[in-house]
Amino acid sequence: MGLASSLKKVSKKTLMKFGGDITIKRTTQSAYNSADGSVVKSQTSVTVKGFLEGVTSREVNDLVSQDDKKVMVSAGAITFIPTTKDKVIISSIEYKIIQIDKEQQNNIDILYIIYLRA
Repeated sequence: MGLASSLKKVSKKTLMKFGGDITIKRTTQSAYNSADGSVVKSQTSVTVKGFLEGVTSREVNDLVSQDDKKVMVSAGAITFIPTTKDKVIISSIEYKIIQIDKEQQNNIDILYIIYLRA
């Protein structure tokens, strides 16, 4: 457990120093308003540091396309595990999450690699 927590701290410090601001927007609840027929969503947002880059040709598959982006976020910077239902905002552009890969040590999340599509 000591190595995993140390790696988690190192990834957080590195991304805090070299990463750019990204916002992860999570819809936590939805409710139907019967008075006007609308759906009301409760959203929470967290801004963290991440490293954005393009997808390489080896990462392209049935799900990920060449025009997609990926962002690396330290697991120590957020209190939840991102899902494909969340959205990511970078430089006022809202991306949907296509896929999430986790880098782990002893079953402890160190880094999230989030594949994005505009």
